[in-house]
Amino acid sequence: MKEQSSIPISKIHRASKFVQAGAKIGGNYLKYYKDKVLLGEGDRDQLDEDNAEDIYASLSELKGSALKAAQMLSMDKNLLPTAYANKFQMAQYSAPPLSYPLVIRTFNKHFGKSPSDLFDEFSPTAANAASIGQVHRAKLDGKDLAVKVQYPGVANSVQNDLKMVKPLAARIMNLRVRDLDHYMQEVEDKLLEEADYQLELEQSQEISQAFADHEMLVFPKYYPDLSSDRIITMDWIEGAHIREWLKTNPDQETKNAIGQAMWDFYQFQMHVLKKVHADPHPGNFIITPDNKLAIIDFGCVKVIPDDFHRDYFQFLNPSVLTNKDELLSLFYSLNFIYETDPPDKTRAYYQIFYDMAQLLGKPFHGSTFDFSDEAYFEQIFSMGDKLSKDPLLRNAEKPRGSKHGIYINRTYFGLYNILHDLQASVNITTY
Repeated sequence: MKEQSSIPISKIHRASKFVQAGAKIGGNYLKYYKDKVLLGEGDRDQLDEDNAEDIYASLSELKGSALKAAQMLSMDKNLLPTAYANKFQMAQYSAPPLSYPLVIRTFNKHFGKSPSDLFDEFSPTAANAASIGQVHRAKLDGKDLAVKVQYPGVANSVQNDLKMVKPLAARIMNLRVRDLDHYMQEVEDKLLEEADYQLELEQSQEISQAFADHEMLVFPKYYPDLSSDRIITMDWIEGAHIREWLKTNPDQETKNAIGQAMWDFYQFQMHVLKKVHADPHPGNFIITPDNKLAIIDFGCVKVIPDDFHRDYFQFLNPSVLTNKDELLSLFYSLNFIYETDPPDKTRAYYQIFYDMAQLLGKPFHGSTFDFSDEAYFEQIFSMGDKLSKDPLLRNAEKPRGSKHGIYINRTYFGLYNILHDLQASVNITTY
């Protein structure tokens, strides 16, 4: 993949890239409508592919929160046309890398030394490149290391990038821009945290220590003396990302064991730590040669408020679904329904969110769940499509759902999808 020798950093330069992307999208729509007029039909799939290609090309060049937004959208596959979801998945761990001179410049800025001064060996070519940083292999005192280097300007561009990417996101998801406003501060806060590698180092050490005795989970050792707020050094973990590992055709027993380790990892965080690794995309997990699950990135960690935790997990409790008064009270607490909603809309919203609770909570309704169930995932995707078009939700005067649900929902949706990729059957452990 071709390396980038520079990244647009100034507001004007970055804004111009969004304008260029918008112009290309406009041209794609003109071609689509022209074909509809002249030929009687337009190729909507081709329109989506062209738009996805042009948007991803622009966001890849910008990197940072713009590219991170694409990555987040790709995880919520039911919100996106297939062409966008497939293209944006590349942001998870195969974005165009930065050239080595820019990496040297980052080291000089934060350590006053180049990589060759700090390490015995340092690969000038990135092993992986994602939305806000890339990873290089290195050696020091016989140890194989992974060195994550943040792209220049990421932290300083978050706020403005989100303002510019919001209209694109709303158009792709067929939503009004104002429907996204309620959640943008939460997204902005988390992206700023992800850009703080010193915070990530602390979170990585804290959560990995909590699982130190788990026989199926592996975490790298971190090196604070070789890290800064824009660089993190850790052990290199040998193995393959989940989708690469699945191509080796592992047996079902091993896939179930990996799936169980992942389920237990998330449930313990949710209910005991009450802070969770909220970025469950395949690029953040490695299957080691001895078939253990390694977790390698803790940039996005969501702290779960006690009141939200109480209400959210009651919402997923199957016994609550049979108690209309209790469930309605939870819907008010979680901002799915407001006291100011008229009775007819309250009834309609109640049914919408009852159906959602029943479907998304289904894995919690028994002692085991088989995530290979294609029918279940078809139901989830169908519901997502239905909700995105529902006129009641589309025309709602207020956003529906607590802002804290953004990253918790994202976590469970990402977890479900990875377990589906694994075709895993797991024991539904609770704490």
